[in-house]
Amino acid sequence: MRSYTAEPSLPPPGATPHARPHLSIATPASTPVSGSGPDSTVASTSAPRAPAPAPERAAAAAPTTATAMTAGAQALNRLAAYVNAHSHALLRVTVGIVFFGFGVLKLFPSASPAEQLAVDAATKMTLGMVPETVLLLSLAALETAIGIGLIVGRRLLRPALVAFFLHMGGVFSTLLLLPDAMWQPHSPAPTMEGQYVVKNVVLVAVCLVVAAHEWGRGDRSGAGNGAG
Repeated sequence: MRSYTAEPSLPPPGATPHARPHLSIATPASTPVSGSGPDSTVASTSAPRAPAPAPERAAAAAPTTATAMTAGAQALNRLAAYVNAHSHALLRVTVGIVFFGFGVLKLFPSASPAEQLAVDAATKMTLGMVPETVLLLSLAALETAIGIGLIVGRRLLRPALVAFFLHMGGVFSTLLLLPDAMWQPHSPAPTMEGQYVVKNVVLVAVCLVVAAHEWGRGDRSGAGNGAG
């Protein structure tokens, strides 16, 4: 019997030996490779962080906005509490300043636009028996005194309020005493001078509030003293 030995087959002459399989090395996900060839560059492992989405930015800014709104609301509440606590004094002093200014203007000739209107009304009420100069100075002194009493308050407040309401009665009487100057012809609308008189209803309303508070406070203090 013959024995055969298997010999490895050699490639024929001139043939290229089989190339070894190319081994690919896995690149870590954190270092991606860009491009190919010797000029390729490796991306940095620390990429810049993307900006936060709009909802996240709004949520971050919400506490600051809420704090500002809270501070503004607190400031308004403090202002409202202060005005509420001093409302009657504010009304009283404001009307006092207005009256004091009007009274001082009447001390100077032709300084007050209502000077002639006041003199004409006062002349009719006194039946022309008092000179115009005396009437004008008397009105100036009365309005100045009312203004000082309202501004100072305390013991001067009640006499000033009484004088104020008496004076307002004379002021509104001009609507009847001087109809040609107070009302437009063939129309119920007031003239400029009539509007000047009608606007005093605001001052009357303010002083009614001040008088109610003043006399109400006196009644409360008297009741408290009696109870004690």
